[in-house]
Amino acid sequence: MADNAKELWKAIKEDHIKNVHLLSDIRQLAGTNKDPALVTFGTSGWRGEIGTDFTFNNVRVVTGAIIHTLSSDNAEIKKALGIRDMDDVRQRGIVIGHDNRLLGPEFAMEVISMMTAEGIKTYYAGETSTPEISAAVEMLKAACAINLTPSHNPSNYAGMKFNPSDGGPAGPEITDSIQSEANRMMGEGTIIPEQTAADGSYEKIDTIDLYLRYIEERGTIDLQKVRDFVRNGDCFIVIDHVHGSTRGRPARLLFGPDDSPSDKVMFLRTEDDFLFGGVAPEPSEDNMATVEKEIARSKARFRLGVIMDPDGDRIRFADPSTQIAMNYFGAMALHFMHVHKQIDGVVAKSVGTSNFVNAIASKHDIPVMETKVGFKNFRPYMLKGADKRAIVAFEESDGISGFNHTLEKDALFGLLLAIEMMATTGKNLSEYLDELLEKYGRYYPDRSGIEVDRELVGSPLREKLASINKRYPVGSTIKIGKKELKVKDVIDVDGIKIVLEDDSWLMIRPSGTEPKVRFYIEARTPEGKDEIFRTASKLTEEAIRNK
Repeated sequence: MADNAKELWKAIKEDHIKNVHLLSDIRQLAGTNKDPALVTFGTSGWRGEIGTDFTFNNVRVVTGAIIHTLSSDNAEIKKALGIRDMDDVRQRGIVIGHDNRLLGPEFAMEVISMMTAEGIKTYYAGETSTPEISAAVEMLKAACAINLTPSHNPSNYAGMKFNPSDGGPAGPEITDSIQSEANRMMGEGTIIPEQTAADGSYEKIDTIDLYLRYIEERGTIDLQKVRDFVRNGDCFIVIDHVHGSTRGRPARLLFGPDDSPSDKVMFLRTEDDFLFGGVAPEPSEDNMATVEKEIARSKARFRLGVIMDPDGDRIRFADPSTQIAMNYFGAMALHFMHVHKQIDGVVAKSVGTSNFVNAIASKHDIPVMETKVGFKNFRPYMLKGADKRAIVAFEESDGISGFNHTLEKDALFGLLLAIEMMATTGKNLSEYLDELLEKYGRYYPDRSGIEVDRELVGSPLREKLASINKRYPVGSTIKIGKKELKVKDVIDVDGIKIVLEDDSWLMIRPSGTEPKVRFYIEARTPEGKDEIFRTASKLTEEAIRNK
């Protein structure tokens, strides 16, 4: 056996079929490795390689840091958590679940044992999805939740997501505290002995049942219309779970208690596979190939295919004509919920998202709220008491939620909404999309990026790129191909986004952790994308060269 998990994972990646047996060695290393790790809570929790830095001891250390934060007397932290004090946490309880990756149940039990030892009421969800965890927190009026998942990361990763009492992603007031305490403990070489949760010390819950009740109580999705369409409509729906924890969930949502399983719905990749068949388990264009083949075989009038990531917070769509990324689906969702469901409010979108939704919003006098990347930044517009409450909130990286729904992004919500769209409009998704593109204008988003010198990572790169903002203020011009276009707007909430007079745009965003600059662009013609990418690259290189 190799003496470190990193080498074992490298061998598995080289040939996941031949070397699958190495997972047993990684299991062992996850328990014996006591090396500390640098804990970083990004836009959605802490992630690390299983057996290397995501080990049983390190999970216990981070759990200890969470308990430390829950017991904090800091008023700002308690407000962000939505709790009075630690006694409030003990009484209201914590929801704990995991996806179906390697060691998910075992990591969850480590967390449960420490929580129950602190006298905290503990609800164990077992294998579940992120949106179910979010809904369960609200339905049970729990104090918080921990989900053991790294979302769409590759198979060598595990992770921990923390949600406060509103069910949404934790904000920086919370994650900074957890991160600081965890790294203090790591720096001191803290070893926390394994504990065992006693039988009966925690309560098992059915999160999909709680989620169903949540959907029915909130009323944003017309679940009966969705079920009637699946039962009676000339439809065929393909759902690819990519071996993730969403398996089994859509069947309980789409079929009522009196319905029999239907051949109108096909479920792909539902088997256990810790290595996800050797692919990155994300709702990408390439991963949709099998879904598209199955849709093409059907002769049904209405056809829909979706792919979800392992923890159910990202989704991508397809129908007989095309794939539909979130840049388009989010805009369709706004139109559908406002025009067909008569819901008023604002639209919340991350700054790198297509301006197609802006065009729709403008025609209907709907304010647009552009935020930094990260679903947690939508919280101010998703809360029940918000002055500017979102009709829909989405980001270009396949995440969406809607009015009166979870503060977490939710693939299950996306699936139900897509089916309700077809049932209401009498159109396949691409037919509905073409109608909207014809009415509101055509937009062609894309993304790319370049690598830069490793020494520039962090503030040096941000400082250099800030010069672009100064060089191209509103009213100046930029050459895109052979055209000189005026700068219509500059948005600097996350990187630099330059909107041009024809509503095309480019966004230059430095990575905070890698030597990379990411480009998000949108052209008004398919051919125009390459010219905007070249301009983004040119502006970046000029900014980096300037001293």
